[in-house]
Amino acid sequence: MKRKKIKKIISCLMAGLIITSLSGTNTVFAEETSQNGQTVTTSSDKNISIEAKERVSVHDPSIVKDNNSYYVFGSHIEAAKSTDLQNWTKFTNSYNTPNNVIFGDLSKNLAGSFAWAGENDSDSKGGYSVWAPSVIWNKDYINKDGKVGAYMMYYCTSSTYKRSAIGYAVSQNIEGPYTYVDTIIYSGFTKGDAHDDGSSKNTNYINTNIKKLIDNGTLTEPNSKWFTSAGVYNTSYAPNAIDPELFYDKDGTLWMNYGSWSGGTYILEIDKKTGAPIYPGKDANTDTSNITDRYFGTRISGGYTKSGEGAEIVYDDATGYYYLYQSYAGLAANGGYNIRMFRSKNPNGPYLDAAGNNAVLSGNVDNAYCGIKLIGNYKLDCLDVGYKAAGHNSSFIDSDGQMYLVYHTRFNGGTEEHQVRVHQMFINEEGWPVVAPYEYSGDKISKNGYSKNEMVGYYQFINHGNANSSAMLDTLTVKLNDDYTVTGDVTGTWSMKDGSYYTNITIDGVTYKGIFFKQQDESKKTSKVMTFTAVGSNNECIWGSKLDLKDSEAVKYAANALENKIPTSTKTNITLPTTGAYDTIISWYSNSPSILSNKGIVNRTKNDENITLTAKISKGKESYTKTFNVLVKGKLDKINITPIYKYDFDTINGSNEVVNSGSKDGKSTLIGSASVLEDKNRGKVLSIKNEKGAIKANYLALPNDTLSEITNKGYTVGMWVNVDITDPNYFEHSALFEANGGSKYPVTRISANLYSRINANGAYADATEISKPLTGNTWQYITYTVNSEGISVYVDGNEVNSVKKDLTACFSNNFLSNMTDVSVGSGNIWSDADIASAKFDNVSIYDTALTDQQVEALYNEEVSSESKPIEDNIISVDYKVNEEWGNQVKSTIKLTNTSGKTISNWALKTDFKGKITQIWNASIASNTGNSYIIKNSGWPQDITTGAAVEFGFIASYEGENPPEFTNYSMVSAIQAVNEDKYKVYFSKDSEWDNGFNAKLEINNNSSTPIEDWVIEFDYKDNIKSIWNAEILNHEGEHYVIKAKSYNANIQSGKNISFGFKGVPADGIKSKEIPKNYNLTEVMSNVEK
Repeated sequence: MKRKKIKKIISCLMAGLIITSLSGTNTVFAEETSQNGQTVTTSSDKNISIEAKERVSVHDPSIVKDNNSYYVFGSHIEAAKSTDLQNWTKFTNSYNTPNNVIFGDLSKNLAGSFAWAGENDSDSKGGYSVWAPSVIWNKDYINKDGKVGAYMMYYCTSSTYKRSAIGYAVSQNIEGPYTYVDTIIYSGFTKGDAHDDGSSKNTNYINTNIKKLIDNGTLTEPNSKWFTSAGVYNTSYAPNAIDPELFYDKDGTLWMNYGSWSGGTYILEIDKKTGAPIYPGKDANTDTSNITDRYFGTRISGGYTKSGEGAEIVYDDATGYYYLYQSYAGLAANGGYNIRMFRSKNPNGPYLDAAGNNAVLSGNVDNAYCGIKLIGNYKLDCLDVGYKAAGHNSSFIDSDGQMYLVYHTRFNGGTEEHQVRVHQMFINEEGWPVVAPYEYSGDKISKNGYSKNEMVGYYQFINHGNANSSAMLDTLTVKLNDDYTVTGDVTGTWSMKDGSYYTNITIDGVTYKGIFFKQQDESKKTSKVMTFTAVGSNNECIWGSKLDLKDSEAVKYAANALENKIPTSTKTNITLPTTGAYDTIISWYSNSPSILSNKGIVNRTKNDENITLTAKISKGKESYTKTFNVLVKGKLDKINITPIYKYDFDTINGSNEVVNSGSKDGKSTLIGSASVLEDKNRGKVLSIKNEKGAIKANYLALPNDTLSEITNKGYTVGMWVNVDITDPNYFEHSALFEANGGSKYPVTRISANLYSRINANGAYADATEISKPLTGNTWQYITYTVNSEGISVYVDGNEVNSVKKDLTACFSNNFLSNMTDVSVGSGNIWSDADIASAKFDNVSIYDTALTDQQVEALYNEEVSSESKPIEDNIISVDYKVNEEWGNQVKSTIKLTNTSGKTISNWALKTDFKGKITQIWNASIASNTGNSYIIKNSGWPQDITTGAAVEFGFIASYEGENPPEFTNYSMVSAIQAVNEDKYKVYFSKDSEWDNGFNAKLEINNNSSTPIEDWVIEFDYKDNIKSIWNAEILNHEGEHYVIKAKSYNANIQSGKNISFGFKGVPADGIKSKEIPKNYNLTEVMSNVEK
């Protein structure tokens, strides 16, 4: 994980828990060791108890083999050994000194590295920070006594998220002790004299080895790119000097790769005789992604401060590829830690993933799409607790050719406990390693494959996806059928290859290539099960674990599988499946069908309602009943609360005072270059731009009494934001809003990554497990609320995180009045940077913490005020009474479009003093009292200029005469579809030298139709012709695509697709994909 302020949350008492290290080394291995420990049994021995493995906690395990023993070395000077890769014994004593097992007198031995970082300094105050060791046997190293050959340990010491150093030490015994040789790479230095918080060390670059390298002619001068304009370390370009890893290439050249977050991972050649880097001396390839820096070496992955650490490179002579592994996101259990993989034919890159993406980022972009994600957070049925945050791996190929993945993992148990795990890896038909679903227990893969009968059946199914998410993945159920179809929670096809273990599995148009492998699962009894593991061209990995169940077991399993499908609370209709895993039948019963029906239809009232849903799961003669408690959220029509401050930026006094329309007096002030400009979507908005590293430079200053007189009812901050995450200076921790005591506590803030905090009067809370981050480069409405019970964060009216905690002390004695430095777009409590580039609108402060219903109502009010209604009075209405009997009437309505443009997805709002009991050629979208919204029934959906539509109805009424339609208007509006309501898939059907055919598929994940859709996106390649859609507009790389009349509506749970012929922008085969999707629909002014 990124080192900044994170390590303090994890106890150092748990071995190697805080920070990550680089992975294992690739030495020349000795002969294959004999298997000790557990023996995998045959099927006749099934359900015999097996002895538990001996576990160890070594964070960031780096593996190396010496003779018949395997060693893992990790952070905090911890290490363990094994003879079978299953049972481990620790032999180190962490930071104990002076009798440290690895380093002897720790402070004295590593004084050369500690002079820069890692001992009683800044983040390591009161102790040490020694991370990420990598051990390798170097047969060419010349020791001080002239002896040739040594075990070499490369390690790193660190004091801040950027100030670190890499050093190395040598020994004649792999278990130590190791003697310090030199410190070879430094980071976090500055152009001039400076000091970090809590440190007396002068960070001027002349206090590193760079000055010596300049003096001896290796370097001519510092690279200006190492520093920002303010002279501080440029973390977008330069690496954090941690996580060193050593490997030999196919020609015997020794390399060291290293780096974390910051400017990415770099690689340097190592002099085998001295162990020192061969510094390039000159910059090269400066116009490419894989730049070479005179000091740091060649960048092979990451950059722009994005996550990525613990890089490991393994060469496989069977495939001719170098495989690069690294870990993304944060290392804590809820940090989303996960392992990514790339490959290259050259040790110094470029490294590409299965989709063809370079491991080096093209700019300040989201890196989730980049790299094959090997392992997410998952739980299979045989596990007592799920696995989370697997990462900082090693990989190696043993002398028998078997490849292994070694990593540390945390668990879904609410703690930061971690342990080492080892899995086998196998090469698929395209030369990509795939990971066995279960840990290594001594099994061997069948070289001749397996029978079809062994493969066919029900499987637990996990798609690891590509998100950097802390959430547990859904464990689904699929069936591989005898006819080679895949059915169940996902559908597709599968194949096998006679005489081999290879398989192809196609799901949603994506082919995953992998293998079948029968192996011991992780239950406490012997249980050998068929599994599959495969990687797709979309960088996603899938696993399957076969699970044969009796009917009595199947109904219980299917019932448990519903846990992930039925929400605990809802505002919208729920999909209640009628069939379940293992071909079970499901019947549903609600204790309050008027609010939540047996079919999942939700009718919200003003109040929250607790509903009990009962599912009866049946198969054959067996059945099982399971209940679910669902909270149907109440709905408010209006918030009915006035903010104390609100700034819509429509009125400016003078050059810099923004007028407040809230209940209190108080203008806000534009500081620096902060300005109000015209936005094409929102009108006048606040615009803030800052240079990298700017602090309190350009922002909006709010009244210093904003949070005075706030009681324990709390407060709410709401605003529209549009953050440019592609800006090279973008920093995810920059404050969107912050109030503090003038660069000191107390503080409350919400940052660009939506992390929300309060720390006041001895109480604090952090909301950091964000389920849906900001999209970036689009308008979204964010809200965060704080009261004496905790913090909640919302995006577009939907909760994305909530933390319950007693914060009563924060509000005692008007303590928040000490927060007098209040701003939008700036924060200085931790010397974090101002927001680099963002726009804001309708900034509102409330002196109470809004409830989730109020937040939803606030968002709906904001959206309704910003929707673009199709003009009123653009139709003529011809109302005709056809028949009358008693107090009933049969009538016809004719609507004629008298405007000069098409009315899309027509919906008529009207008053009618009667009760419509039957309607045809239209539908009633809503009815409150005498007010109706009548909507098209799908055909015709649009009314072209001069055209007309007709619909009829039967109604009852009171009084002598039939009522008329009055106060009518068209109420359709163009609105954006929330990102969680749809998903877009891009694929190429065929490709040739100078062209290709491609398809774009839009999936509706919501519970209501998406009507009259229009999709916009950016795409570098050129679309020459299109079918099943039409191009409305094309400017530069931006396309606007509209539906045809026959596919204008996408029903709930369904999809539509359109195709096009394209030409690569650069004239050669292209890996470009559409980006920045924005889907809109035309909808009536009623809730969807």
